Amino acid sequence: MNGSKDQPRSAESEVIVVGGGPAGLMAAGRAAELGAKTALVEKNLHLGVKLLLTGGGRCNVTNSAGLKEFVAAFGGNGKFLYRAFTVFSNKRLVEFLGARHVPVRTDPDGKIFPADDKARSVLTALDGYLRRHNAEVSFGRKVTGILTREGKEVEGVRLADGGVLRAKKVVVAAGGLSYPKTGSTGDGYALARKMGHTITALRPGLTALESDEPFIKDLQGLPLRNVTIRILVNGKTAAAEDGDLMFTHFGVSGPKLLVLSGIASDALEVAGNKVELSLDLMPGLKPEELAAEIQKYFSENGAKIFSSYLKAALPDSLARVFGERCGVDRSRQCACITGPERKKIASLLGDFRIHITRPRPIQEATVTRGGISLDEVDPRTMESRLVKGLYFCGEVLDLDGITGGFNLQEAFSTGYLAGQCAAEALK
Repeated sequence: MNGSKDQPRSAESEVIVVGGGPAGLMAAGRAAELGAKTALVEKNLHLGVKLLLTGGGRCNVTNSAGLKEFVAAFGGNGKFLYRAFTVFSNKRLVEFLGARHVPVRTDPDGKIFPADDKARSVLTALDGYLRRHNAEVSFGRKVTGILTREGKEVEGVRLADGGVLRAKKVVVAAGGLSYPKTGSTGDGYALARKMGHTITALRPGLTALESDEPFIKDLQGLPLRNVTIRILVNGKTAAAEDGDLMFTHFGVSGPKLLVLSGIASDALEVAGNKVELSLDLMPGLKPEELAAEIQKYFSENGAKIFSSYLKAALPDSLARVFGERCGVDRSRQCACITGPERKKIASLLGDFRIHITRPRPIQEATVTRGGISLDEVDPRTMESRLVKGLYFCGEVLDLDGITGGFNLQEAFSTGYLAGQCAAEALK
């Protein structure tokens, strides 16, 4: 799984795979399994550096969802993945791991993890896949260009050290732009662009959002459980999810927030748009039920001060912020709070707004949105429509799904299909 600038045993291969992440490992393994003389070129000194970080090291490999749900998880571009998900489905991935001594477990929400919660177990299985089928691995070598015959057909790759590796097929699985310390620095986009491919605008995906609200730092580290989260664009709901939210020193984060982040990011790119987060802090109650609950508390606890209600209803740090925002003196007795003031309190509990300024930088994003235009890649094979013998897979493509194991499955599925088709095209 690691090395110190190992070299391929030969500079001639049939299939070269660029990148040793999940897509590249699967592509190289599958090509070698089908008998192709395969070399994987990785610029890091280790394989699967980013894979080891996924799910906090626990590695949410896939999801138990059906094919239609998988396609829907990738929005408008999801239909591109029908073939890949059919050839190498979530079920086949589970079988693949099980056959390599990596049993899995399925959580109630459908997320599938290795049973030992260790990403390294998944990486070990993939590394064993390469070794079993004699795929060569070269570490510490960066690919800087694709060699072609008159720009129409692949002949190999050029390396940063001046070397050349010849091959009939090249699979680019160089990842995206997120987590650059893992080696994801956009190399695949540069290679594709040199071959004439269009790169759809690169943006952060599944990322936290920043806010300029003055109270954000006061709420840093506060988790909110089971709230309704809405993205508002110019006051209108653009999307909503139920789940947990975490306040950070810069804004907000959390699994469901990450799912919504793309909609917020897109809206922020349009000049003049006002983007807000709306939190329903009492999602189990309808507005009229919430108003009745507040009135009941105030009637039964008229001598108590308003802050006692806030402390009972909200976490301490949020209670202080809420009290200031609703404009009702926290030291006033509940019996003295008027009907209009109660209505304002109820309204704010159901619609607590946070102004959003921008997404976190792409370097911190879970995935990269945008990438190689899908119009220029054959979804049946992952082969370039512009250059014969050139294939793409994984995050380098213009594909980004929601959280829950969908993006890793996409990497494994497109990698498997690319490796398979590259090998089969040699025959």
